[in-house]
Amino acid sequence: MTKHERIALMVVLLLGLSVLTIGTDGFQAFTEEQARTNQLISEQPYLPKVILEDSKARTYSMQELQHNKYLFITFMYTNCATVCPQLERNMQEVYQQLPDTMIKENIQFLSISFDPENDDPKTLEKYRSYFDSDGESWRMARINDKDELNNLLDELGVIVIPDDYGNFQHNSAFYLVNREGSLIDVMDNTEIDQAVERIKSEIGGGSL
Repeated sequence: MTKHERIALMVVLLLGLSVLTIGTDGFQAFTEEQARTNQLISEQPYLPKVILEDSKARTYSMQELQHNKYLFITFMYTNCATVCPQLERNMQEVYQQLPDTMIKENIQFLSISFDPENDDPKTLEKYRSYFDSDGESWRMARINDKDELNNLLDELGVIVIPDDYGNFQHNSAFYLVNREGSLIDVMDNTEIDQAVERIKSEIGGGSL
């Protein structure tokens, strides 16, 4: 290989490395999903105003529900037969591992359906019973206003793609929101113990 060929090869390699670095957020992310998650955690967006209708047909704003507590959120739809049941079972495990006093005083669990046309209060009420949600400290709800729903999904980086059969392709995670309504973490929903420790550490009860 000549000197000029070696220089050309080095230029190509350096260009490729720079593209990889930019595209993967400085090697911290190797997938588009992880890059999006890192950006969300960095930006810490505030929850937009939305009106929830829960499984008991009560309506209120997200801010009213939060009432100076942390929010621990998942997004799902009840007709999902694959990702969502496991997502909610994992959420159930997090819920059960936290101290009762923390659940009562510091954090509100919330599962939000992105299929409001089908997930009415009666459907949500039945669905929550599968996961021992009490309907109070852990509520399941829908957002009837499509613009409000889409705005919330966009702000939190939730991708929801409907198909022709009434189902959705979507990403799934645990979303932790602080008392001021700002998103502070997006967690892998399969890492249950890690989510529990993150919540305890954030709230200040890691030893509870």
